[in-house]
Amino acid sequence: MSQSSSHDHHDHTDHGHAGHHHGHHHHHHGEPHPAGPFPWRRMGWAGLLVAFAIAAASLVQVRSGEATVITRFGNPARVLLQPGLGWRWPAPFEAAIPVDLRLRTTSSGLQDVGTRDGLRIIIQAYVTWQVQGDPDNVQRFMRAVQNQPDEAARQIRTFVGSALETTAASFDLANLVNTDANKVRIADFETQLRQQIEQQLLTTYGVRVLQVGVERLTLPSVTLNATVDRMRAERETIATERTAIGKREAAQIRSAAERDARVLQADATVKAADIEAQSRVEAADIYGKAYAESPQLYNLLRSLDTLGTIVGPGSKLILRTDAAPFRVLVDGPPTAELKDGKRP
Repeated sequence: MSQSSSHDHHDHTDHGHAGHHHGHHHHHHGEPHPAGPFPWRRMGWAGLLVAFAIAAASLVQVRSGEATVITRFGNPARVLLQPGLGWRWPAPFEAAIPVDLRLRTTSSGLQDVGTRDGLRIIIQAYVTWQVQGDPDNVQRFMRAVQNQPDEAARQIRTFVGSALETTAASFDLANLVNTDANKVRIADFETQLRQQIEQQLLTTYGVRVLQVGVERLTLPSVTLNATVDRMRAERETIATERTAIGKREAAQIRSAAERDARVLQADATVKAADIEAQSRVEAADIYGKAYAESPQLYNLLRSLDTLGTIVGPGSKLILRTDAAPFRVLVDGPPTAELKDGKRP
């Protein structure tokens, strides 16, 4: 009976010791980590993360060369134009859509159009454009093409094609293709083409046109042949006119030369007559002096002058040689004894 009680007492003591030891151990581990503040701290961190995520989702970065459209439930609400950070309500309340404001160039492609004088030309033009940087035109661009620059370029090409047809009808082919640079009016063509499209593009798409130019201009075969024929006819007309002018000037030169020659000839004839008359006077003086000094010599010289006048290179004469003036050919010049006028 006592052994049994002793055993029970031992077991009770062991269990009590074990329980005391277990309680002491549990108290030792729970002391540095109290359970009360831990859920509140986790909720605070979660709140900060949510607030940071909402703030990040509300910030919008506007890049240089772009505008940002803030839409509210899909409808444009406002436009941010200044580069930097902006804000919006997070999705799904508001969304940010960037719109490119940089310059773009669109080509019309080759267009077959007619000129005012009924000829055909093949022309290609280019347009340099950009979305006008103000809220109204940015929203107009979004509504017109859903913020798709490629679609805007396609529709601009259509506008330019129609404007090329209208503008070409105001110019003759010679104003666009000509060997004379002073007659070429390409600059006027480009100005009129720009006036045809710039207001319409701004009103419809919110697009501003900065430059319009002719990129390529050529002629179809039919127009080319007609142009060559026309240029040939023009050259022939010019050549005919210049030939006529040359002939007229040549005739004037010849007439002036003939007139001057006649004047010179008349002056020469008068001078020659004066010289001849003067020579005759001088010859008469010489003959007079010769006759005074030697009448026989004078008669001889006069006879020789008469022979020189009568007989030419082709003359054939049969005359007596004892008659004057041919007698001197036989008798010869008179001798010195004839000075007294008597024959020997």
